[in-house]
Amino acid sequence: MKVNNKLLNPIACFVFITLVAISHLAYAIEYDLPTKNFRLIGIDQKHNVKKGDYFQKIAEQYHVGFLALMAANPNIDPFLPEVDSDLVIPSAMLLPYVKREGIVVNLPELRLYYFLPQENKVHVFPVGIGREGLETPKATSYISSKRKNPIWRPTIAMRQRYFEEHGKEMAKEIAAGPDNPFGKYALRLGTSEYLIHGTNQRFGIGMRASSGCIRMFDDDIKWLFENIPLNTKVRIIDQPIKMSYERGGRKMIEIHSPLTSENIVQKNTITSAVKRFVGKSASLWQKLSPMLNKPQGIIIELAQ
Repeated sequence: MKVNNKLLNPIACFVFITLVAISHLAYAIEYDLPTKNFRLIGIDQKHNVKKGDYFQKIAEQYHVGFLALMAANPNIDPFLPEVDSDLVIPSAMLLPYVKREGIVVNLPELRLYYFLPQENKVHVFPVGIGREGLETPKATSYISSKRKNPIWRPTIAMRQRYFEEHGKEMAKEIAAGPDNPFGKYALRLGTSEYLIHGTNQRFGIGMRASSGCIRMFDDDIKWLFENIPLNTKVRIIDQPIKMSYERGGRKMIEIHSPLTSENIVQKNTITSAVKRFVGKSASLWQKLSPMLNKPQGIIIELAQ
C-alpha cells in the first residue's frame, strides 16, 4: 500500500481510508520519503466505532500498534469502545533522527522502519518488543540469517523462568507449526540470540510483551523476509521524542512513553535540543505539559 506525503482532499481521504479498511492486513505500508530536511510521513485518520469493534481488531485494520491506539485514545475502553464514537488512528509520524537506510526499530514508538533510499521509499510496521525486565536492547547489527519455518528452542533462562512460574519443564524445542512462537519466518540479528520473527499469537504486536525479540504480524514478517537481503543493516534505537521543522516553518513534535515506568519529565528526557526546539514560550510549554506527562504518540504542531 502506498501513501503519498501530500495533503489529501476530502475525497482522496475517503478513498484512502476505505482502501485501508478493505485491505485489513497489507503486507507493508509504503510511504514516499520526504526530502532530507523534512520528516513528516502519513496522515492521522479517524475511525467511527461500529458494533463489535475492539482495539485489537481496529489496530490490525489500520496497521498500527495496540498500545499506540490506546495512547492516542486514552479515555476509550479498548475492549468495549462506545458505538459511533470516533477514534484517532495514529498513522502520521515523524521519521526518527537516524540515517535513512536498512531497518530501524524505534523502541518507544514500537515501530519498524525499512528504508529504501534508492527507491525513495520507507515501509513502516508495528512491532512487539521485550517486556520490562527482558527489554529489547539498543544495538547496531545486521541480518545474518533468514529462516523459514524455524524451530523454536527456548534459552536456558527462558526455561528456568517457565519452571519457576509453572512448576514444570518447558519443551526444549518446538517444531514449525501453529504452536511455534516464532511463527513462519525469523531473521537473526548478527551473532546474537535476538530475532525479528513472526508469532502464533496476534495479540502482542504493538506491545511490550516478548522476551526481548522483535515480533511482527505473520503477513508483515513474510513481506520483510521476501524483500530484504542478508547483511541488511539493523539499528535499534530509543527516541521517545521526535521533532521536525516542516514546510512553511511548521514546528512538529511527536512524544511517546519512555521504556521505563517513569514519565518523560521524571526520566529527564527533555534534552537541551527539545528545549531549544520548543522555545521559551510559557504557553507552548503549558500546551505540551499534559503530553509530556502522559504521551499520546500523536504529532503536535506548535504555534509560531
